[in-house]
Amino acid sequence: MLRGEMAQKGVQLHPESFSCSICLDILKDPVTVPCGHSYCMDCIKTHWDEEQGKRICSCPQCRQAFTPRPVLVKSTMLAELVEELKKTALQAASVYQRCAGPEDVACDLCTGRKLKAVKSCLVCLVSYCEQHLQPHYDVALLKKHKLADPFKRLQENICSRHSEVMKIFCRTDQQSICYVCSLDEHKGHETVSAVAERSERQRALEVSRLQIQQRIQNREKEVNVLQLEVRAMSFSADKAVEDSEKIFTELIRLIWKRSSDVKRQIRSQQETEVSRVKELQEKLEQEIAELKNKDAELKQLIDTEDHNLFLHNHPLLSPLRQPIDSSSINIRPLRYFEDVTAAVSETRNKLQDILSETWANISLIVTQVDVLLSVPKPEPRTRAGFLNYSRAITLDPNTANKWLLLSEGNRKATLMKQQQSYSNNPHRFTAWSQVLSRESLTGRCYWEVEWIGIGFHIAVAYKNIGRAGWGDECKFGRNEKSWALNCHKKAYEFWHNNSHTSISGPHFSKIGVYLDHSAGILSFYSVSETMTLLHRVHTTFTQPLYAGFWLFSDVKTTKFCKLK
Repeated sequence: MLRGEMAQKGVQLHPESFSCSICLDILKDPVTVPCGHSYCMDCIKTHWDEEQGKRICSCPQCRQAFTPRPVLVKSTMLAELVEELKKTALQAASVYQRCAGPEDVACDLCTGRKLKAVKSCLVCLVSYCEQHLQPHYDVALLKKHKLADPFKRLQENICSRHSEVMKIFCRTDQQSICYVCSLDEHKGHETVSAVAERSERQRALEVSRLQIQQRIQNREKEVNVLQLEVRAMSFSADKAVEDSEKIFTELIRLIWKRSSDVKRQIRSQQETEVSRVKELQEKLEQEIAELKNKDAELKQLIDTEDHNLFLHNHPLLSPLRQPIDSSSINIRPLRYFEDVTAAVSETRNKLQDILSETWANISLIVTQVDVLLSVPKPEPRTRAGFLNYSRAITLDPNTANKWLLLSEGNRKATLMKQQQSYSNNPHRFTAWSQVLSRESLTGRCYWEVEWIGIGFHIAVAYKNIGRAGWGDECKFGRNEKSWALNCHKKAYEFWHNNSHTSISGPHFSKIGVYLDHSAGILSFYSVSETMTLLHRVHTTFTQPLYAGFWLFSDVKTTKFCKLK
C-alpha cells in the first residue's frame, strides 16, 4: 500500500534522511524517542546503557532529557520506508550494472542509456540486451539465427562494397567476401564457405592446442622434476657443509693435538737434558771446590820456609782424584731444537701443498655440480674481453729444473749455464728444463707469456705428470697429461700425447693463453696490437691444470706478464 502510493506520487527517497546519527548507517529496527528523533534500536539502547550511571536518558542529537527511561517500540512505518529505500537502491544499482560502459558492447536497439548486450546475432548482425533478445527465443524464424557472445566488430561482417553479409572465404586472396564478390573480382578464385574455412582452421587450431597442452604437461613435469632437484640439491648441500665442517674440525683438532704432543715432548726433553746438565754442573763445581782446597794446601806447603817441615809434610799430600769426563759437553747456543723446528716447518709445507692440491680438486668438483646442462659461454673476441679473466700466475720453485733460475717474484725463468743449488724435491723435474706454476687453474682463466730467444714450449699439465727421468711421460706435450705450444721464430707446433700439428701465424714475443676448464677449451693467441688465434683445443679436462715452461738451450728467458 505504502509502496504503491509512493510510486504514484513519485516520492524520492534519500539515504541521508533515513540514517542513524549514532552509527551513521541506514536505520536498522528504527525507533523514535519522545523528542521525535529516530535511531537504530541497538544504538540508542547502548547509548542509554552508557548513561545509566548518570541516572538520566537524553537524545544524542537535541540533548533533551527523559525521566524515566522511555520504553522503545519499533516504528513500523519507518521500517517500511527503510526497506523501500533499500529495494530502490538495489534496483538502481542493478540497472546501473547492466548499463553498457566504454569497454562493453551496447545493445543496438536500446534508446537513451543503452544496456549491455548479452548476445550478438550473426544473421541480423545486431547486438541485443536481455529484453531485446527475447524474440530470438520466442519467434520460430528467429530461433534459427546463430547467436554468439557479443563483440564490437559485428559490422565488419558486412561487405563495404555490396552491403551483403560476407559468408564466403577466398583462399586465393585470404579474405572474407560476399556472394557478389565471388561472382565479380574474385571470380575463378578458390572459394569456400566461411563456415567450412572456419571449421578447417579450427581443426588445425585444435591440433595446435593439443600440442600446446602436451607441451604444458611436459613443462609441468619438468618443473616438478626441477623442484625435486632443488630440494635434493639443498639437502645434499646442507649435508656436505655439515660433513665438511665436521671433517675440518677433526683435522684442526688433530693439528692441535700434534702441536700439544710436540710441545710436551720438547718440554720433557728439555727437562731431561737440563737435569743431566745440572748433575754434571754440580759434579764439576764439587771438583772445582776440591781443586781449590788442594791448591791452597799446595800453596801453604810451598810457602813453608822450614825445609825439614816441607820435606816432612810433602809425602802426606793426598793424590788428586781422577777428573770428571767432560768430553760430552758440546755447546750449541740456540740450536738444540732447531731440527724440531725444521721438521715442523717441513710438515707445514707438505700440508700446504696437500691442501692446495686437494682444494683445487674440491673446487673443481664443486663447480661441476650442475643440475642443468650449462651452455658454454662464448670465448671473448678482444684482448679487453680476455683481460676480464686474467690470472696472476707464479712459478713453483719446488718444480723447477736445476738449470733454471727463477726471478721477479717467481714469474720469470732463465736458462743458466750452471745448475742452481736447489734442494732435492720429489716434485722437481730432474731431466728436462721445465717448471710448473704454483697456482692451479680451473674455471675461466687468461694469462700472457713473454719470451726472448729462438723458441720454447708454453704448456698446461696435470699435477701428476712425471717428474724424474728423460722419458716422454715427463715432457710437456708428449703424453696425455699435458698440452704444449712449441713456439719458434719461424713456426709453431702444437703437441699433445706425442702427436703434433704444424701451425702458421704471426710471430711475436708475446703469447696469450685462454682456458675454459669446464667447457674443455684451451686457446693460444699471438698478441700484438691485435690478437690472432693460433690454435684451439676442444677436450675434457679431468683435473685442475698448471701452467708451465719448457726452455731449450737457445732460449734466454720466459716470464708471465703482469696484466691489469
